[in-house]
Amino acid sequence: MVFFIPKKFKAWYFLLVPIILYISLKYFLFYEETIDLGKLDGLNWVETGAWGGLSLTFIVSFFCLIFCFPVGMFLALGRRSALPTIRYISIGFIEFWRGVPLITVLFMSSVMFPMFLPEDFFMDKLVRVIIAISLFEAAYVAEVIRGGLQALPRGQYDAAKSLGMGYWKMHILVILPQALKLVIPGIANTFLALVKDTPLIFVVGLLELVGMLNLAKTNPEWLGFAMEGYVFAAIIFWIICYAMSKYSYNLEVKYKTER
Repeated sequence: MVFFIPKKFKAWYFLLVPIILYISLKYFLFYEETIDLGKLDGLNWVETGAWGGLSLTFIVSFFCLIFCFPVGMFLALGRRSALPTIRYISIGFIEFWRGVPLITVLFMSSVMFPMFLPEDFFMDKLVRVIIAISLFEAAYVAEVIRGGLQALPRGQYDAAKSLGMGYWKMHILVILPQALKLVIPGIANTFLALVKDTPLIFVVGLLELVGMLNLAKTNPEWLGFAMEGYVFAAIIFWIICYAMSKYSYNLEVKYKTER
């Protein structure tokens, strides 16, 4: 929705919407006699473990896309850093997450990770899943962005330094805008793979769209309708991926520069 807002209103949009939502929740939706997170407009609190369906697919995909991109960008810069400590930490992080399958990462985040937490500390399973997928995909985003950084000629760095720009100012204003423009197809491809990997969260007991279909086909009333359900899920994922692909293509055309 935010992409269709005029550019001059986007900053106000991000500033005002959270405030409006907070005021609405506090003064209009909660009961006056009690402010209980389990009582929202007379509705019972639903644990995240009971969430499912297409909404869970959107939630996981949305937050993972938001978190993995900046992490991947900093990892790409860190891998090209002149400081050995930062460079080797970034290389180790990227190679570790690229070397393990996503289903193993999800299993570890759900079963093994809570064992290392203090007894009085609780982290929701959905939060752990989002963090795990974000870190996993950040490693792939980092390599895509690093390819764009290496594709830029050395003259761009020298020209920025000749203007007196420091490291961060040079990368934010000169290097990253050009590098990200070059790797739009690669980033879009990584995001598409992320969305299509969301059905793997069934291994930790979270049932998104495909997981709900697997659960529904075990119901005697829905026997024999599994094929229709999978076709429906395939159409939904195709629509989502096609929309993302189309949007990335529009970005390529918008930011295309003749060489």
